[in-house]
Amino acid sequence: MTTPTLRSGERRIARRKATPPRIAVSRAVLELKSYFRERDSVIFSFLFPIIMLGLFSVVFGGGEDTFSDAPGGGIDFARYFLPGMLASGIMLVSFQTLAISLAIEREDGTLKRLRGTPMPPVAYFLGKVGMILVVGLSQIALLLAVAALAFGVEPPTEPAKWLTFAWCYVLGTAGGTVLGIAYSSVPRSAKSASAVVVGPLIVLQFISGVFFVFNDLPSWLQNIASVFPLKWLAQGMRSVFLPDRFEQVEVSGSWQHGQTVLILSLWLIVGLVICVRRFRWQRRDDG
Repeated sequence: MTTPTLRSGERRIARRKATPPRIAVSRAVLELKSYFRERDSVIFSFLFPIIMLGLFSVVFGGGEDTFSDAPGGGIDFARYFLPGMLASGIMLVSFQTLAISLAIEREDGTLKRLRGTPMPPVAYFLGKVGMILVVGLSQIALLLAVAALAFGVEPPTEPAKWLTFAWCYVLGTAGGTVLGIAYSSVPRSAKSASAVVVGPLIVLQFISGVFFVFNDLPSWLQNIASVFPLKWLAQGMRSVFLPDRFEQVEVSGSWQHGQTVLILSLWLIVGLVICVRRFRWQRRDDG
């Protein structure tokens, strides 16, 4: 009679140890190791914004009058395009990483095998979110450090601007994460995943004020970009890292914080709805 009791107690202890939060942490550690072992992911999502900022700043940097449309004089290239690179990095780490990795894991049967284990699905997705948060924050820290040390870009000192940065980062990362999970069902195979994901995202970067001054784009391209979250995320980041006088240079003459919160929140909700309705643990041909 004693042995079954002890075994029941051991099972209860094991269940307490294997709680979803504990599993999620272990999963996040595993995801981080896998992410940084993939050279393509490190170069084209983690380091890409940093490389582009350095390259463009060296090639096109023109001193303190690079952008002189704002009242009171201009600023150099690195400072102007740092916000766009930050926004781009958030979407690369969250949307691109998840959309490609989940498509590959679905194709090779990893998702199907994981679904058949006792691991709660929420722990799996929390592990992905944990990986994205660590990688995203590390990328931002490195990007800000390179901008400051290599190009003399000083970070803002006002607490209000860092508060704006915080909600932009949270909404942008959350939206990019759920949209990446939702979009992972679009590629029909692992081989096509990179092209199907990276291609549209590159186009969005060009029309959303990441690589070009948003005001210089044709109005019809501005209207298209305004439908998608990257444009609003980049604009929110500009309100943090550019001088206040640059607000007058925006197309609307305002940073539009209210609209930014609204659009990013709407995309977050849309992504959640699509995830719930369309996410698949196995390939289409598996039934």
